[in-house]
Amino acid sequence: MNIAVVTANYLLYVILPLWLLVGIADWYCHRATRIESTSGAKESLLHLAMMAEAGLAVLLGLFLEINALLIALMILCWLAHEATAHWDLRYAVIWRDVRPSEQHVHNYLGAIPFMALSFVIVLHWPQFLSLFGLGAEPPDFSLRLKQPPLPIGYVVAMLLAIALLELLPYFEELARGLIANRGRLAPQRSAERLGCPDRPSTSQSEVLDR
Repeated sequence: MNIAVVTANYLLYVILPLWLLVGIADWYCHRATRIESTSGAKESLLHLAMMAEAGLAVLLGLFLEINALLIALMILCWLAHEATAHWDLRYAVIWRDVRPSEQHVHNYLGAIPFMALSFVIVLHWPQFLSLFGLGAEPPDFSLRLKQPPLPIGYVVAMLLAIALLELLPYFEELARGLIANRGRLAPQRSAERLGCPDRPSTSQSEVLDR
């Protein structure tokens, strides 16, 4: 049994599809808490930013040869995703009821990108070490199409799944928030309650930081 082949197939056929399923589950949680009338389109923009950060790493891995450059880019995508996720949660808990079911979904949304990145690093360990001047291989910073390419059927299915399960629902969420608030990023009720949009009161900040 070739452990590298098994690991790569597990990443492609288990981890990535699971990421898509958890993403649509998170969208449903937002809808159930009426995101358009609570935290509004501003939070939806953060969701789209996280999707772009994670999605870029996925697209790089689907089409390009994994080397030191791609590993470095994937690490940067993961760090950006983590920072945006923290920003999103800090904003969401002020305005929206983040229920236990959604918190459980967030556990997976945080773990799956790290798991996928870890598998890529393990599968290309010499190139990962080369980023730090270690190992026997020199770092490869070239951009090359994957050879051999992934099966065309898998790539097409994955791109369609991303479009239908991630892009379409989250753009619908953004549009719903903008329509509900006449183009504003946050509901008017939030601005009136604070006197200044997107700035929590002292008591809210104290609760948030506990």
